[in-house]
Amino acid sequence: MRIGELSKRTGVSPRSLRYYEAQGLLTSSRSDTGQRHYSEDEVQRVSLIRQLFDAGMSSRVIASVLPCVETPADADVVDSAYATMVRERDRIDADIAHLLETRAALDVLIKANSRHRAGMAAEPVAQSA
Repeated sequence: MRIGELSKRTGVSPRSLRYYEAQGLLTSSRSDTGQRHYSEDEVQRVSLIRQLFDAGMSSRVIASVLPCVETPADADVVDSAYATMVRERDRIDADIAHLLETRAALDVLIKANSRHRAGMAAEPVAQSA
């Protein structure tokens, strides 16, 4: 199938599909005129790639996990993919902890600003002469 059909079937733009291919996440064959042609298997592969992106993985990390799909019986490959996914989850957990700290610091500033605004409302406005 050509790139337009793969795009329609997966809901992924042709531009993204070309990016996936450039990153080594997706493969195609080329016609004599240079048009990309994808196999039926690529529909499921694009779906998996989208799931991995949605899980917060970068294309570099996805490229390191995808061999697990090609060789699911290779224990070393499966273990490597597992370790990579656990590291990614740990990275996301650290990002969440940092965001919670950042939000707490912002809450302190918002409270201070609210007290200041409340104090301004209670003071009479000075009239110029």
